[in-house]
Amino acid sequence: MRNSFLIIPFVVLLSACQSGSDNKLPILGNREAVEKTVDGKTVVDTVYQTIPHFSFLNQDSVALTDKDFDGKIYVADFFFTSCPSICPVMHRNMLKVFEEFKGNEEVGLLSHTIDYKYDTPSKLKAYAQKLGVYGKQWQFAWGERDVVYPLAEKNYLVAVNQDKDAPGGYVHQGWFILVDKEKRLRGAYDGTKPDQVEQMIRDMNTLLKEYK
Repeated sequence: MRNSFLIIPFVVLLSACQSGSDNKLPILGNREAVEKTVDGKTVVDTVYQTIPHFSFLNQDSVALTDKDFDGKIYVADFFFTSCPSICPVMHRNMLKVFEEFKGNEEVGLLSHTIDYKYDTPSKLKAYAQKLGVYGKQWQFAWGERDVVYPLAEKNYLVAVNQDKDAPGGYVHQGWFILVDKEKRLRGAYDGTKPDQVEQMIRDMNTLLKEYK
């Protein structure tokens, strides 16, 4: 496993700890210092890792892009509909998040399938309906492997892969990644653990207050 994945358990703890101490969530991921000139003076600004442009098909076979999440905070995860292990637990927990923020136009949910062969938009639609999810607030996204996998690994810092020996043929981490309105990573939570999902809900409310 690459080192980029090893940051995740640490940032989960950092998010939970720091959000409770100063009522502002940390900004996670890679960053770099960039010099710029302001009023004739050289100052150093920090540029944070952000989620790049993306374009997929959603459960309604409609184009879904990063622009659909402009002006929103959102939670992203990676799953597949035939997953026999952690995905059902993750999405039972995500349903709690969905119910908590239902109708809030500043909040979105985004689930990326990693099974690009089987999980067509129609399969995602059936999956969403089985969960009891309707409307546009929780989107389920399909894309090609060479787009989805690098997005997971490089941008969301979530490990995904095909593995014929794994249950269902795929392996992936069960993280819920919290993204702010500037597309920056603000938290990572184990989607299989109710206590971390409850922490995420609290952190989402904290993040929303930053924009008031």
